[in-house]
Amino acid sequence: MPVSKAAPDPIAERRWVRLCVTVGALFAVLAVLIGTGAGGPGTTRAICLGSVLAGAVAAAAACLWRSRGFTGRARWGWTTFGVGLLSWGLSQFSFLRQAGPPVEATPLPVGPGLGMLGMALVAAGLLILPSASQPLVNRIRSVLDGLLIAASLVLVGWVFAIQPLADRIPVGPPFYYALVYPLGGIVLATIAVYMLPQQRNRHGCGAHMAFIAAGLTAFTIAEAGYAYQGLIHDISAGRTADLGWLAGYALIVIGAARPRTRPVPLIPLSASVGTGAVLLPYVAVLAAVGATVLFHVQSGGSHPFVAFTRSGLILLIIGRQLLTQLENRDLTRTLEARVADRTAELYAREQQFHALVQHSSDVVTVVSPEADVIYQSESVHRVLGYVPRHLTGRRLTQLLDPASGHRLAQAMRQVAGRPYATTVLELTVPHRDGRPRQAEMTITNLLDDPHVNGLVLNTRDISERMELQEQLVYEAYHDPLTRLANRALFRDRTAAALDRGADATVLHLDLDGFKRVNDSLGHLAGDQLLVQVADRIGACVRDTDLVARFGADEFGVLLEDDGTDEVARRILDNLETPIVIGARQIHVRASIGLAGADLIGEVDSDHPGERAEQLMRNADLAMHHAKAAGGGVFARYRTRMRDGLIERLELESDLRAGLERGDLRLHYQPTVDLETHVVVGFEALVRWSHPTRGMINPLDFIPIAEATGLIVPLGRWVLHEACRQAVAWTTAAGGRPLKMSVNVSVRQFDQPDFAETVAAVLAETGMPADRLCLEMTESVLMSDTEANLEQLVRLKALGLTLAIDDFGTGYSSLAYLRRFPVDTLKIDRSFVERLGVLEDDTALTDTIVRLGRSLGMATVAEGIEEFGQLAALREMGCGFAQGYYFSRPVPAAEAGRLFLEGAETPA
Repeated sequence: MPVSKAAPDPIAERRWVRLCVTVGALFAVLAVLIGTGAGGPGTTRAICLGSVLAGAVAAAAACLWRSRGFTGRARWGWTTFGVGLLSWGLSQFSFLRQAGPPVEATPLPVGPGLGMLGMALVAAGLLILPSASQPLVNRIRSVLDGLLIAASLVLVGWVFAIQPLADRIPVGPPFYYALVYPLGGIVLATIAVYMLPQQRNRHGCGAHMAFIAAGLTAFTIAEAGYAYQGLIHDISAGRTADLGWLAGYALIVIGAARPRTRPVPLIPLSASVGTGAVLLPYVAVLAAVGATVLFHVQSGGSHPFVAFTRSGLILLIIGRQLLTQLENRDLTRTLEARVADRTAELYAREQQFHALVQHSSDVVTVVSPEADVIYQSESVHRVLGYVPRHLTGRRLTQLLDPASGHRLAQAMRQVAGRPYATTVLELTVPHRDGRPRQAEMTITNLLDDPHVNGLVLNTRDISERMELQEQLVYEAYHDPLTRLANRALFRDRTAAALDRGADATVLHLDLDGFKRVNDSLGHLAGDQLLVQVADRIGACVRDTDLVARFGADEFGVLLEDDGTDEVARRILDNLETPIVIGARQIHVRASIGLAGADLIGEVDSDHPGERAEQLMRNADLAMHHAKAAGGGVFARYRTRMRDGLIERLELESDLRAGLERGDLRLHYQPTVDLETHVVVGFEALVRWSHPTRGMINPLDFIPIAEATGLIVPLGRWVLHEACRQAVAWTTAAGGRPLKMSVNVSVRQFDQPDFAETVAAVLAETGMPADRLCLEMTESVLMSDTEANLEQLVRLKALGLTLAIDDFGTGYSSLAYLRRFPVDTLKIDRSFVERLGVLEDDTALTDTIVRLGRSLGMATVAEGIEEFGQLAALREMGCGFAQGYYFSRPVPAAEAGRLFLEGAETPA
């Protein structure tokens, strides 16, 4: 078997074409030299001897080279074929040396026996080669066909070519020996030609075998030529026969060297080609018989050679017919076995089909065009409770209710006029116990089928499926916790009300402080609270009004008449009564937004539900205004509310674009050492210069960035830019150290890979970790203490400094300060600005400074604007300060001058 189906290789194809051209050109040169006898008889004979020997070696080498690409039988076949060619070629070389004058060369140990061995090996190699599925009988028949054709051709040749010269040709052992090589060549060529279709079917292309067959045919012609010349003792045409050998070797080299390719689609051969291949041996035998008849008519007698050859033909025909009989017997047995297996399979399938019909979950019924039952499967008893024989012969439409019977009759009429037409309908079928069952019925028109001759009804009980479908639809449009309508059903009902032109109003309700209930009492208590709230809302509206839960602690109410304000007040008043959860009483407040259909305005989309969505968005916006007013109230939607929302959305879109375009800049506020009066660091503060609105207040766009998640990429850019700038300033100052502080938001700090992000920025910018300070507010650190502690430890492991910003405004405990690896406390400006004015604030500031000193933390005072504040902080022992007294946040160029010039603080 081949190792692999090699893909077409253009390089190999080009090499093979070059080889064909080279071999063809070499053959042409040899043909000219041998044919013209250039150089005299001795030179011509030497050329013939060398060419035959070289051709045999080249053909054998090509076959051995091709065998390397195969394994198993294919490798052995090509190897045997190549060795046979070499043996045959050495025999030809020996014959040529003996046929003419002596040649001075080293004698080779070859003789006629080596040639016969070579022919036997060539035949064995051809038969060993794997081909398409071919039993041993076929291979033996190929040999017999070759012998038949060879013997027939020899007999025809003897009658027409040799018999006229009978007086010059003695018939004896030399005569018969001279015929061995032509006969062997014919057999080999016949085997190769018979193998060509099998090789083509197996490999998709049999071109290599076609060259092999052509080469063996050339050998046969050459051998026949030499045999004829030997019989008539005339070697004048020997050079022409030598060209036959050379042509054979050239064709075999080309065939063996042809690259292997993938199987290609076969071009189908006509039936006459196969028929001709089968009849070819018989045609040859008929030709031989005709020649012998002609010989008897002309000579009036017989000849021993004709008798022997004719007897051989008879024996070969008998052998071939015996093989045919054996093959026919095996074929008959195979066909009988296949017929028996097929019969058993059909019977098994029939029994299987019968069992499937009888025990199917579908009820199979065959009825006439008038709906009279012709056949009823046993499954009707299991599905609908009826006995099949009680239904046979009855009219099916009379067993159904009038509406279902009418629909069934109508469907049957639709398919009755169209052979093999099919229709499906759903209808109500009564069970024998009286319960109505929902069924799906498929009607197929098999009136033209002689095995059925009726309409086939496949009925399936889909009652459970319909119930499940209704349940799924209910669950898809209702909240599983409160059993109220969900947002999808609320939107559909709102859209339907608006399409009817109803004066619809939507109430959007959100509970105030519901998250605290979940965090303190658990989600189970929160769910119980939501159920009771849903009940109270439902008690405040009519049955015709729709109450829905949108998700979490948000509810909606759809009203279709006036009195919406009264409904909102009634809901708020009802929620004033504490809700009892277990042993606890929980006070609940809510914020309600109302939006009426009269303020929907123009809607851009043509989608049917877009107006409903707009109305719900308006109510949601009004609810947020009510919540911003302190909660526990309701607010009605006004157009200006939407304008503010649009402005916020536009600002968000501009912020995204500005971040991509690089419109944001960093300003730097210096940090001053109160002992040396020297600028020792900066705090990086982001500023946004809008293309049309000018400078945007950070209080306007930072909350938007927090809410939308833009703070994460924005914060990374700030961190990278600040570190890059710090490294640049330090390099310009000759290595003078600089502490750069960067604020970190909640969204940044909650990122799982925040520490990795900081490490990457430090590596990219070359910023020393100990020169970076990350500032976080107390609220950031205290939201999830354990998780935050892990995050702080990962950040601290990088070697950077951590600071608590706006210290004193949150609710940090001393225990947390001891646990957290914090290095710096930044005193909030609200304490600094009241220094010397309120004695309590002065004492609190002093306490923060002392606390930081006791914990080994540095303290930085923010918001210094007057000398008195500076003097007080210096007296308290505060180490560092920031504020307008020293410098406002300034662009990078001005901040760089402050640092590089080593500016001191004012005296």
